Amino acid sequence: MPSRDVVEAFAKRLEDGDFVGAILDYYTPDAATYENQGDPVVGRDKLAAKERGVLAAFKEVKAVRIGPSLIEGDHVATRWRFSFTNAEGIIRTLDEIAWQTWRGDQLIEERFYYDPKQMPEAQLSSPGLTGRSSTPRQA
Repeated sequence: MPSRDVVEAFAKRLEDGDFVGAILDYYTPDAATYENQGDPVVGRDKLAAKERGVLAAFKEVKAVRIGPSLIEGDHVATRWRFSFTNAEGIIRTLDEIAWQTWRGDQLIEERFYYDPKQMPEAQLSSPGLTGRSSTPRQA
């Protein structure tokens, strides 16, 4: 079960824009993330590489946590709003729920739930957009 302090520190890293650092510091080497009901991306190194692709595809990516993270045993639920700014300055937002499973103070699985209609189809097909793991994900 993660401590409240660890969950808060993880969320702060995302809000500070350190998406890749959060993956490297909080995810287990065999961590998996899922976008809605899609196939998983497995492995911390793959998740970090995908996140770097997301960040490279946009001029700016911001994460804002909406309300508190809810912790129950090994599970954490957090509502996030991500803003993606492209090279032309157009901002797209994605409101999602991140459902996480932790092993102690490390993330082993994260599932992102959101309505894909929030983003235009062209944006969703950008390299790595739906793999924040933080993030945003997350993350």
